[in-house]
Amino acid sequence: MTLFDFFQAEQLPAPTVTPSDAMDIARDHFGLDILAAGVTPLGSQQDANFLLARSDGRPVGVLKVANPAFSRIEIEAQDAAAAFIADVEPGVRTATNIALPGLAPIAAVETGGGTVYARIIRYLDGGPMSGDRYVSPARWAALGTLAGRASRALATFDHPGVDRVLQWDLQYADRTIDVLAPYVADAGRRRRVEAATSQAWEVVSSLAAGLRSQVVHCDITDDNVVCSPRDARPDGIIDFGDLTRSWAIGELAMAVSSQLRHADGEPAATLPIITAFHRQRPLAADEIAALWPLVVLRAATLIVSGNQQTTIDADNDYATGALEHEWRIFERSLAVPSIVMTGLIADALGVAPTQRPVAVAFPLLSGVDAAGVHHLDLTTESEHLDAGRWLHTDAEDTLAVAALGGGAAAVISGYGQARLTRSVALRSESPATVATGVDVWLARETTVVAPLSALVANVTDHEITLTTDSGEVGTLHLRGALRAGDAVRVGHAVAEGAPLGTAGPGRVWLQLDNAGETTEVPAFVRPEYAPGWLALTRDPLPLFGAAAAVHSPPDSEALAQRRGQTFAAVQEQYYRHPPRIERGWREYLCDTDGRSYLDMVNNVAAIGHGHPDLADAVARQWRRLNTNSRFHYRAVVEFSERLAATLPDPLDTVFLVNSGSEAVDLALRLAFATTGRQDVVAVAEAYHGWTYATDAISTSVADNPNALATRPSWVHTVPSPNSFRGDHPGASASEYGPEAAKIIEVLAAQGHPPAAFICEPFYGNAGGVELPAGYLAAVYAAVRAAGGLAIADEVQVGYGRLGRWFWGFQQQGVLPDIVTVAKAMGNGQPLGAVITTKAIADAYRTQGYFFSSAGGSPVSSVVGLTVLDIIEREGLQANALTVGDHLRSRLTELATRHPIIGAVHGSGLYMGVELVRDRATLEPADTETAAICERMRELGVIVQPTGDHVNVLKMKPPMCISVTSADFFVDMLDRVLSTGW
Repeated sequence: MTLFDFFQAEQLPAPTVTPSDAMDIARDHFGLDILAAGVTPLGSQQDANFLLARSDGRPVGVLKVANPAFSRIEIEAQDAAAAFIADVEPGVRTATNIALPGLAPIAAVETGGGTVYARIIRYLDGGPMSGDRYVSPARWAALGTLAGRASRALATFDHPGVDRVLQWDLQYADRTIDVLAPYVADAGRRRRVEAATSQAWEVVSSLAAGLRSQVVHCDITDDNVVCSPRDARPDGIIDFGDLTRSWAIGELAMAVSSQLRHADGEPAATLPIITAFHRQRPLAADEIAALWPLVVLRAATLIVSGNQQTTIDADNDYATGALEHEWRIFERSLAVPSIVMTGLIADALGVAPTQRPVAVAFPLLSGVDAAGVHHLDLTTESEHLDAGRWLHTDAEDTLAVAALGGGAAAVISGYGQARLTRSVALRSESPATVATGVDVWLARETTVVAPLSALVANVTDHEITLTTDSGEVGTLHLRGALRAGDAVRVGHAVAEGAPLGTAGPGRVWLQLDNAGETTEVPAFVRPEYAPGWLALTRDPLPLFGAAAAVHSPPDSEALAQRRGQTFAAVQEQYYRHPPRIERGWREYLCDTDGRSYLDMVNNVAAIGHGHPDLADAVARQWRRLNTNSRFHYRAVVEFSERLAATLPDPLDTVFLVNSGSEAVDLALRLAFATTGRQDVVAVAEAYHGWTYATDAISTSVADNPNALATRPSWVHTVPSPNSFRGDHPGASASEYGPEAAKIIEVLAAQGHPPAAFICEPFYGNAGGVELPAGYLAAVYAAVRAAGGLAIADEVQVGYGRLGRWFWGFQQQGVLPDIVTVAKAMGNGQPLGAVITTKAIADAYRTQGYFFSSAGGSPVSSVVGLTVLDIIEREGLQANALTVGDHLRSRLTELATRHPIIGAVHGSGLYMGVELVRDRATLEPADTETAAICERMRELGVIVQPTGDHVNVLKMKPPMCISVTSADFFVDMLDRVLSTGW
């Protein structure tokens, strides 16, 4: 069949088969007459498909009635290929022909339009990846793996029915698009498709001789794979209708193109598919070079074919509904030049070529040698960008001018580096931070000379473009504080070392493109695309007489591997592929790509990251003195007084330690010493620390799956007082207090009176759940009646975070005997405290004496004092209330639109959003919560799960967070819940 003949045949619409017809075919040709109401039409562009089900709803298979354009031998090839893949690639599910015993596996069915072929294909459990919702990188990688395995299998498969001509076969893309383009009624769109096709085909045709050929499925896309019910990753392949012999790389192009229609689908997001495919079926150099142009051709083919199909089959809702998402695929395939994507893909696969540095005889700036050049560090780790300086629009110029004032002849920025000064706060997409050239600042007018023989390509005010005659170097762009000499004219040649004009005083941009490169390279590009763009440019540093720098971006993956080699693996980290965070400012965290993230979990940094007042205070004290608290100095006295003053009498005596775990451990020892007992009552599903004693009373199975089974005999629990879920939800939560009090009374009656009852005044581990009214009053009364003490664990909830109260126990209107605190009081410095009465503190002398080498040291005390000063001076407790109430209001509204939100817990900036699969059963949405956190990170928000069911988004951001930042968090959460995770 020629291509023309095929298109003539393709004028046939999909077979007209009604559900009633399908029922007849199933009965008459396959002996299935039990399907009264068990026939459901399925969408298809060319065929007629129906899901057949038994009377109890269980699937029998899919009745597939092929388009009349396809012959029996072609259909036999499809069935053979499906069976072959399943046989040679264990674990890959395929839609094979069921071939019922005693019946022909393929039936010839006579219709008004002629003979069509029908068969019943195996139904694969699980759904496709269809639609336009977001799909995670891990699932796209699984698609790449699946396509790679299928390609590997089909490389050894053959059948007479695969030698056919299809419009979907990218070997014929130029002719297919040429023939079908007239079906695109929109002239503007049609011209864009034709232009893109011409450019892409020029590249592909030049590589065609090097592209391997084999049998291909030709349509392993999001629509034609089935995901495992176990982990939602694609492991099954359906619809072999486009099986043919073609370029093997086309299989990958098909899969890649399908990603581009999904929410936030973009060219760089296809790399997981490509790298996963490559691991299964390695790509050759010509295949890598052809891949992205083939993606463009696939997208263009979808456009023209879709418009053709809707013209000849206007009632085909499947084809009509696909038109706009097919246009989206096309537009996104062109969002980045193919040559850039080719470089990006080569880099991801580890096969990108290494560029040699440029060699010049004459430095670009006359009289400025390498020794007079100051290299300005604008990366995330720069010492010049403290205190949020990176957010100042004039930061680069200010720093450069300061360096020039220090005696430098010229200041030069880094090539290929991600500049934090180009970051943008509260942005869902990574900003363009990576420089494809360098900025040069000059204090005085300096002569510019041609570093190489060149042709003047362009001259305007403040701009010179030279095209060199070197075989390695292409175009030199200069623009900014620049004045061309009179002899520098467009079309004129300039000799090596010839004066070009003058530069400075001021700033000049310099970019060096590769020889023959015509793609316009932006000055700054997004980190995801930087390897592709940088492959088109060279490091300009040798033009100044200096050696080229090594411009590899920080290798976060290698650093993570080093961490795993020496840092105990049990010390977990956030995220599967964490960003490398090297700077913080206020409520922002910055990675080495120059991206800023909103930090919604860092309750350690109560006053915000990188606070200059705290940094200065610590630096001053380190220069003076740091020693242990048994020496006599002012800071420890002043800090103890200030801390005690935040609590009501008689809580007036302070112990200073290094962490919350130490603080709670010490509180328990104080209770043991005071009461002469050791039994402790703790709340279920709570976390208190990692020391032996604090771990013993921690009952959260999220932190320790064996917590309940390994709890020592001296620890007793009362039920989790969770008013959202548990034994007494809702209004019945008032029963938790009396129930806990009764348990304590029974313990005392059994000869186990507790030394202490410990509880977070706000239920932190559960996600900031407020305790039922009167709960602590009832339990405190019971423990004291038994001769025990009440311990308030304020390690997370204290220090103003709740907004309405500085201490969590104030919300319950009670007064504990011992208060523990840490985290916020040090803002990241190891610092914790126990505050109690003098009598309880003095009782510890029966155990010996107490000291902490670093707890209460001069530096730690100064940290504590400064944090209290900043909380008060900057009104952070009031801000926690204002922003927290706003956040709660917005999240509550969000819950009206997203059923997965079961509850919004908390107060101030100590909150949790509990996610459930069903609001009636409260089934925890744990896997969804983890996936949502990963997706939020991609959108620029750091948030993590908590709770025994790991289904609560914990929100404990720095207390300086703004309303604008809170809105960004809710907007991004709304986006994720709306478009998928």
